[in-house]
Amino acid sequence: MSISTHYRRAGVVLAAIVGIVTAMSVTSAHATETGNASPASAADCEGGRNGFVDIRDDLSGASSQHVKIGNRDVYLHLMFGTVKGDYRGWAYLTSGSYTTLSQNDSVWMDWSTDGGRTWLQCGPFYNPKQKYTITSAAKNTSSNPNYVFRAGMLTYDGKMYLTEWV
Repeated sequence: MSISTHYRRAGVVLAAIVGIVTAMSVTSAHATETGNASPASAADCEGGRNGFVDIRDDLSGASSQHVKIGNRDVYLHLMFGTVKGDYRGWAYLTSGSYTTLSQNDSVWMDWSTDGGRTWLQCGPFYNPKQKYTITSAAKNTSSNPNYVFRAGMLTYDGKMYLTEWV
């Protein structure tokens, strides 16, 4: 076997290992969908940008999806409810016990108008005051089946969790 063939095979094995490790770092309620996301920024949805409205960090609603975060007593929810007179969706991260969330935990909500093929990420929003709950901004819902939301969370130790698209 030539040296170049040996290095090419080693490169393929390394690429496969990197792909497996990368796939293992994302945890979801079900399989994670792939697609194109806009660059993540809380500024894309704060202060009414892109039709989002700011909400309190303790605002809860009807949870349509939720994910337990590893071995912690922490839950990621995709919430829906009436906010400022309209039915809206938002991401909600909560500690199920009397401990606060880490200041390095973050939450966001992905919003798509094409069934999740592409989306705008609203967030991440962090927890600098170490509260028990944090939320994303809220976005109007629609009867169009391609208009979907999902909640996302990145833990203080770098693990990502996602709800399903709803």
